[in-house]
Amino acid sequence: MTVTLEASYERCRQLNKRYGTTYYWSTLLLPRVKRHHVWALYAFCRHADDIVDDLGGMPTDVRSKALEDLGDRLFADLDAGRSDDPVLKAVVHTMLAFGHDPGCFRRFLDSMAMDLSITRYATWEDLLGYMDGSAAVIGEMMLPILEPLDPDALGPARDLGFAFQLTNFLRDVAEDLDRGRVYVPQEDLARFGADPSRRTVDEPWRALMAFEIERCRELYRSADTGIDLLPPASARCVRAARALYSEILDGIEARGSDVFSGRVSVPTWRKGTCAARLALDRR
Repeated sequence: MTVTLEASYERCRQLNKRYGTTYYWSTLLLPRVKRHHVWALYAFCRHADDIVDDLGGMPTDVRSKALEDLGDRLFADLDAGRSDDPVLKAVVHTMLAFGHDPGCFRRFLDSMAMDLSITRYATWEDLLGYMDGSAAVIGEMMLPILEPLDPDALGPARDLGFAFQLTNFLRDVAEDLDRGRVYVPQEDLARFGADPSRRTVDEPWRALMAFEIERCRELYRSADTGIDLLPPASARCVRAARALYSEILDGIEARGSDVFSGRVSVPTWRKGTCAARLALDRR
């Protein structure tokens, strides 16, 4: 049976609510006519990420082919102007509605493919090259939906993507190790004499984390300069996501940089409270 557009967007909403709760609570600050488009973008990115990570037991060539097939299907459906895929139907509709650059989605898929063969990054610049397609490009995808009032919002939007992903990398060190990956630049590990494979919170590890957390906060500060370049509803949405996600860094610090014994998270009640407070703020 052919999936309806409404059902496709609902599936995207469910994926966002289940796996990206911080982003989901933030989208509720957008007008109804926009929030489902953000859910579609999230669902596409989640779908690609699941191919890379949740098919981890499958051979690399199988996962690579599945990722390639996803991209081929997306761009073929985009050219056709419609899709019958349960997720891509909403994604294609969103891309056409807001005139998204297909190149953004190609860059994202290219970075996802890097995860199939690259497990370490020598320098910060090398990591930024990966994050351009896996994180900064998400900010670029969001901008058409957020409708910035000034083109200068592009740089801060990219920096917010960088900040979100670096926050994830710092929180998920142990989880990434389990997958055989280390996203902290090797040059930084060498500089501080830190070794995540020891899974020990020693002085070198705490010094490394302090350095990376400050680097991340600098990206958040840069991103903040773009929030006032957005319409009020869009600004509230982004401000909520930024506030909640950056609290993960506070949580890491509160644990003394221990990211090995458990996953730092922001409680659901806090997400709801933040969204409600910003919803009432019409300044």
